[in-house]
Formats: sequence, structure tokens, C-alpha cells
Amino acid sequence: MLVFLKKKITFAKIAKRKIMYWTLELASKLEDAPWPATKEELIDFCIRSGAPQEVVENLMEIEDEGEIYERIEDLWPDYPTKEDFFFNEDEY
Repeated sequence: MLVFLKKKITFAKIAKRKIMYWTLELASKLEDAPWPATKEELIDFCIRSGAPQEVVENLMEIEDEGEIYERIEDLWPDYPTKEDFFFNEDEY
């Protein structure tokens, strides 16, 4: 019985932990944000612009000490840039 309770408590702790995740679709909602910006400014921008709730939740999960973010890559280093796409602009 004691082992069962111990597992139940552990599971409850895991279930309460939120996992922050970024997808290209979610991160793209921040492209037009007023960069550079603080965490609070980004959250405010997302709320005013109607971004999905997941974007706001991801921003709330960031642990910062009043940092100013210069661009989206500061939040998600793997955010793709134009160079990541194999598109030859000279052809068009």
C-alpha cells in the first residue's frame, strides 16, 4: 500500500509540471512583436494581438530577471531564418 501511495504522489508532481514547447506556428505569432522587448511586453503583445493561449503560457514559463529579448531567436534558438529555407529568390 505504501508503494502505491508513493507512486501516486510522484505522478501528481509530474502532472502539475507544465512543459514549455515551441512550434513554428506558435513562434511565428511573435514575428511582429515590438523587438526588443521584455517578457511582460511580449505577453502583453500576444494578448492584444490574439495569439493562441499556448504562446502566452510559454512566455509565462520563461524564468528571467528582467531580461530584454532582442529577437525571437533569444527565446527559441532553433527558430528558422530565411537561410534555412532552400528558396532561390533570384529565380523569381
